[in-house]
Amino acid sequence: MQETQIVAKLRRLAEAGHRDRSVIKGIGDDCAILRPRASEDLVFTTDFVLEGRHFALETHSAAEIGHKALARSLSDLAAMGAQPVFCLVSLAVPATLKAGWIDSFYKGLLALAAKHETTLAGGDLARFDKVVADVICCGRVPRGKALVRHGAKPGDNLYVTGELGASAHGLATKRGAAWRRHRRPEPRIAQGMALRKLGVSAAMDLSDGLSLDLRRLCLESKSGAMLDTDLPMAPGATEDEALHGGEDYELLFTASPKTRVPATLDGLRVTRIGTIIKTGRPGTIRLRGRPLPVMGFDHFA
Repeated sequence: MQETQIVAKLRRLAEAGHRDRSVIKGIGDDCAILRPRASEDLVFTTDFVLEGRHFALETHSAAEIGHKALARSLSDLAAMGAQPVFCLVSLAVPATLKAGWIDSFYKGLLALAAKHETTLAGGDLARFDKVVADVICCGRVPRGKALVRHGAKPGDNLYVTGELGASAHGLATKRGAAWRRHRRPEPRIAQGMALRKLGVSAAMDLSDGLSLDLRRLCLESKSGAMLDTDLPMAPGATEDEALHGGEDYELLFTASPKTRVPATLDGLRVTRIGTIIKTGRPGTIRLRGRPLPVMGFDHFA
């Protein structure tokens, strides 16, 4: 099948899915066209999924890879408290993968897109010796209301949504609910928008592990953190997996002690795990009084 035929089929699939009215031109031209509202800010993100790094063709179906490719970028929108608008998807595949594999990849991606009302507005296709996908997502937030990392202040409480360590435990064991969670992560879009309305002070998603991502939040906020209680760990997960395992895609956030943070957000558990502290070395994290080493995933470490 030629590229033009594949694109025509993808266009039909995309047009049958969700279509945001602000996307006034999607697949078919050199660029998509978005007409934003006057009262909103637009937020953008992009994420790779790489064969051999984020998935293996032997263990992940094409639909699961498509789901994960979009979920990673949607999780970034969730961290900003944004409502998804559209995505652009660039996909490169080896010649050994036929058109049916590409169809399944996009069907998996579009199923998640429909769940979160995200328009597939374009992208690119290419041949390469491994599967590489890059997904750009755009979201909207009320002007000046996007959640950011740099707003945490000493004395703020530190929280996470859901449970930690599931993805790392799933990758290690390749069985059960944790393995399903690793293959099909769920972006916390509804929870992110709820946090924005709640007025939390800072937020980010947990993609590379709590220890590394919390350090990033503290560096942006020129502060440190004290983890002073048990972490909400996924069944079977170890504390090391909860602290340092990547790809949980839960939300890490801070809030003033005056902010009433509910025990659940859209049915998902919320747990206080510590406090933001003043420190002479921003990025310092302590666990039950002791320095916590940063051991999350870093592509360039």
